[in-house]
Parts: sequence; C-alpha cells; structure tokens
Amino acid sequence: MLKAQIPHIDLRGKTPIDLLRAYPDRAQALVKAARRTLGIFSDAAAALALPFADRASHRWLKRTRNPFLYEIESFAEILETPGIYALNLCYEWGCTSGAYRTGENVSLLRVLDWPFPQLGRDVVVTLQSGTAGEFYNLTWPGVAGVYTGMAPGRFSAAINQAPMRRHGITYAGDWLSNRLLAKRQNGLPPSHLLRLAFERSAGYEEARQLLASTPLAMPAIFVLAGLKPGQGCLIERTETQSAILELAAGQQVCAANHFGSPMLNDGQRWRSREIDSPGRWRQGHAIFGYDLETPDFSWLQGPIINARTRLAVVANAATGRLMAQGFEGVSPVTDIFRLPGLPPEPLPVKEQPGAGAKPSAMEIEWV
Repeated sequence: MLKAQIPHIDLRGKTPIDLLRAYPDRAQALVKAARRTLGIFSDAAAALALPFADRASHRWLKRTRNPFLYEIESFAEILETPGIYALNLCYEWGCTSGAYRTGENVSLLRVLDWPFPQLGRDVVVTLQSGTAGEFYNLTWPGVAGVYTGMAPGRFSAAINQAPMRRHGITYAGDWLSNRLLAKRQNGLPPSHLLRLAFERSAGYEEARQLLASTPLAMPAIFVLAGLKPGQGCLIERTETQSAILELAAGQQVCAANHFGSPMLNDGQRWRSREIDSPGRWRQGHAIFGYDLETPDFSWLQGPIINARTRLAVVANAATGRLMAQGFEGVSPVTDIFRLPGLPPEPLPVKEQPGAGAKPSAMEIEWV
C-alpha cells in the first residue's frame, strides 16, 4: 500500500471549524475508529454511551466557560454524529516526549500513542495564527485542542498524559473515580491550555509560566523546548500544583506517563500508564540530540514505538525544522513530512450546512 501524504494546510486567519468543513471525511473516520477500538462490541457500546457522554461533556464545557466551546459546538453541528464533545475531552493515551540538546539549540521529540486506529493516517499539519504569532499544529479535523506543536522563533511543546490517581478500588474503580473528580473541576483541559500557550505566549518563559500556573481540569505532563541551550523542561501538573524538571546543562529531559519529580513521584498515589511507561522513559534517555538530526525515524526503538504508536515528531523552534510521520503501531502509514519544505496549501473551500457564523475562540476571553 502506498503511504499517504500528510496535508500541510494554511489556517492563518481561520479556525479549526474551517479545517473541519474542508476535511469532514477525516473527522468522520476518526470518530468511527474511536467507536470501533475494541471491535463490534465497542461499537455497540459506543452507540449507547456516546449520546450520554456528549451531553455530560457539553454541560461541563458550558459550566466552565470553556474558550473553545463554540468551536466544538460547531463541530457537532457540522458532523451530526455522536462523539464529538466526548472526543474533544478524551484523554486516554500514552506518549513519550522530551527536550534534547542539539548543538546550540533544543529539539522536541514527541511519540504519541493512542488506542484509536486511523489517527496516524489522518493527521494534518496546520499553520495557525494567534496574538503572539504563528505556529504549526499536528492535529486532526474536529479537534479543538493542541497536543503537539511548534512556534518558529518561540518554542515547541507537547502534552503527555499524567499517571492515574490511585483510590484503592481496582483499576476500573480508579478510572471512574478520576472521571468523577475531573467533572467537578473548573480548570482547562490540558490540550486547550496548550493551544492558548501557542496563541498567546511570546516566548519560552511566558509559555512555561502559563503552563505551570493555569488551573487544569485534570493532571498532565507538558514538555517544552525553547530556542537556547538549557531552555527545556518537563512541567508535571496536578489541577493546581506544578513541579518543573529542567534541562539546564543536561543532554535531555524526558517524560513517559509517570511522574519523576520528588513532589509528585509517589507510587502509592499514582498508576503509570501503558504501554511500559518506565521502559519508554529509560529508552528516551538512551536517545541523544544527534539522533534527532537524522533525516528519518530509523532510530526509534521499542518500547517507545509500540502497538499503539500513531505519530512521531521532531521539532526545533530555533531552526524551524519540523519532521513528522504517521504510524499504525510500528508500521509507518504516511510519508515523512518535513519543514523547511513546500509552503502550506490554501484551505480547500467546501460549503457545508450547519454551524452558522459564531465567534472564533480567538474572540473569546477565558476567565
């Protein structure tokens, strides 16, 4: 099978609503893939559960005055399929990410793992704009938040899922208790906060402060890489607390899906996430900056690359270099996307019913 090309789309002056209108098929494929993660039984259960999950998610977004509510409402109107609200608050994935010293600057490594199939094949790269400048977003149509991005001349950043809080009532009980805990929070989903950082932060220090101090709806790990040697860190977050692990004079600072800071590293309080979070963390520290400067991802090894891998990214905001490839497990399903390269393409214009004119997220101030 021929590998797909990752689209490179100019979204400056537009919103993710416009992206969805241009690529509704990719969003529909993503929702269907999420429903069928575990086969026919998962699809049947999703048909029953998603309308309820959507209503609960919509109520929570409205109650917390989420800055991207209008976008997500528009997604739901355009696609007219259950699951859009729930998908935009979904947080069930693992990752390996880090900031690596590469000569006189710093590169971000990001490998995203998610059980949903199809993500690797349908990823797009958008060039977006905010009040602080332009940034590249590795994303999917129908998704409001940012999970991985690069702002040339400012910083690169990604999110890893945090470990799960232990409540002492089995894995399933802990999962449900954490969902109920998140429902009571008023902070931002981590991917929405990262989008605000790209839109509003003028540089590394400003992004670092925003990501470390803004209230969150659930724990998260942010990985941030700046422009100069030493400008790299992990920001381990609970809803209201943060612990920062600095690159400083080191060669790399790496995160999987468990906490490493003294403040939060308590195995009695947290469950690490699959697959093999400690093994991915160790393998991440076996990678060096010169590995990331090679023209492909041949240096990726297990367990960092595994059955759930969907996307691999290397980004350097100082040089403007961005390299990305979609995966389905250990198999690449797209060609390698590279910047510098061809300029972004204009957004295809496709008239879609529904989702009339609404204010963009850029026009709404989050309180």
